[in-house]
Amino acid sequence: MTAEKIVTALRAHTTLTLAYVDAEGPQACAVLYAVTRTGSLVFVTSPGTRHGRALAAGRGPGPGAAPRVGPGSGPDSASAAARVAFTVQADGQEWTELTGVQGRGEVIGLADGSPERAAAWAAYTERFPFVTEDDRLGAALAATALWELRPDWLRLVDNRLGFGSKEEWASPPRG
Repeated sequence: MTAEKIVTALRAHTTLTLAYVDAEGPQACAVLYAVTRTGSLVFVTSPGTRHGRALAAGRGPGPGAAPRVGPGSGPDSASAAARVAFTVQADGQEWTELTGVQGRGEVIGLADGSPERAAAWAAYTERFPFVTEDDRLGAALAATALWELRPDWLRLVDNRLGFGSKEEWASPPRG
């Protein structure tokens, strides 16, 4: 039941704060996201931005972390996975009403022309129809990098149930 509650909370919001590490140290950025049918989060960013370069480099949780190779190669494909942390919550909440999600996972780039990218783009444009309603914006965003964040740990915080009330979900260990 916890996983369903967390996905419901993720679907209730549209912006996540993504934390990552690049060559200069810890960084964070806000991105619009959509939740896919599989529970992954998808977002777009220009490969030329600082966070786009860090994600593409596959930087992990500390300086000098080695990239992990994923499917495909080249600048328009999933060439590395980056470990990230993130939060999702609404602005302006009273502490007694504070709800949100904290998480960690891997971000991979989705290769142009792949079925995964097509499904992710469909989820993103369904969540944000204004993207395709404006031809210039749609073309600009379609040409950016599309990323999939695959959470492996999530915490739902809901102070409405009592201060510090939390429920957690973790993916089964790989092996």
